[in-house]
Parts: sequence; structure tokens; C-alpha cells
Amino acid sequence: MAGTALGGIALFVLTAVALQFARAELDWIRTPMSFYLLGDEGRWLQAGYVALAGAIVTLAVGWYRALPDSARSGVPTLLFLLAATGLGVTAFAPTAQAGLPPTLWNWLHGVAAQTAFLCVTTAMLLQAWRLRADHRWRRRFVAAFAVAMVAFAGVWLLALWRELPRGLAQKGLIAIIVSWLATMSVWLWRDARAPGPD
Repeated sequence: MAGTALGGIALFVLTAVALQFARAELDWIRTPMSFYLLGDEGRWLQAGYVALAGAIVTLAVGWYRALPDSARSGVPTLLFLLAATGLGVTAFAPTAQAGLPPTLWNWLHGVAAQTAFLCVTTAMLLQAWRLRADHRWRRRFVAAFAVAMVAFAGVWLLALWRELPRGLAQKGLIAIIVSWLATMSVWLWRDARAPGPD
């Protein structure tokens, strides 16, 4: 499961980074990721979003199964699933564009994107918190929870500080979230490969 999650994360990262260079007409500092979903090239990023959504679902299930009953909770798992759903809707519902009348799809895109950000960062916090209840993972708690806190604060900073360069701030937040997801996937992968007790 962890390997599948890492593959989905890698596909998203490669696609998102490649499009920063391929879409030279977009100012990467000021342009949010939503605008990279538009046009013919946007299909590549849509695929990347779907891959990331699949990785989130896989990771959520993997962590639910990896923790013992005393540390397990369905709440972060549910939030991860909601985040993945929001990400999928974000990929295919087009964002609003200047000069065009707003549509229901534009509104849906905005709601889905905010849902994805809020649900995934809240799930990160809760999942990291659950590590405390398992002696195998307790030593990972501080790092996982600290990064999750930064990501959660970043969502609110992005929402409330409108003067921030939207593209740079959003991409920085996405990088933090994806780094956390990748790290948690690596931990799961190593745990799965570790020899069991004799």
C-alpha cells in the first residue's frame, strides 16, 4: 500500500513541477494551481490530481490498518477520504476566470479545493496525534505533528492573508502537505519491510 501511495505522490509532483516550466504563459509566483488545470495541458495535472487523491486514500487505509485498535481512529481516515474526494472534484470542475461569468462549476471548484485543503490538514493533525498511542510510532509523533501543524496553519494563513502572492503561497503549502504524505508513506513502507518478531 505504501508503495502505491508513493507512486501516486511522485506522479503528482512530477506533473506539477513539469507544468511550471511547460506553462510559461502563467506567472508561477502569482498563479494558483487551479489555472494549470485549464487548457489541453491541464489534462496532465488532472491525472496528477487523481493520482494524488488515490495516494491519499491508500495512505489513509494503510495507516488505519497499521495502527493497533488502541491507537486507531476512523476520523482521520474519513477526513482523508473527504480530502481525496474534494481533490478529485477540484481537478475536473473548472476555476473561475477573469472576463467570464461565474458558473456553478466555478463555485463547486472553490468549495472542493477548500474542502480538500482543510480536510487533509486536519486529518494530518489527527493521524499524527494517534501515533502517540502506539509504542512503535511514538518516536515519530513530534515530527509528524509539527509538520501537520505548519500545514494546518498555512491553510488559514492562505485564507486570511489575501495579499500573499497566491501562486507561491499555495504551492508552498502544497509542498508541505505532499512532503508529509510522502514521509508517512515511507514510514509505512519501511514498517512493512521490517522483519517481524521471531
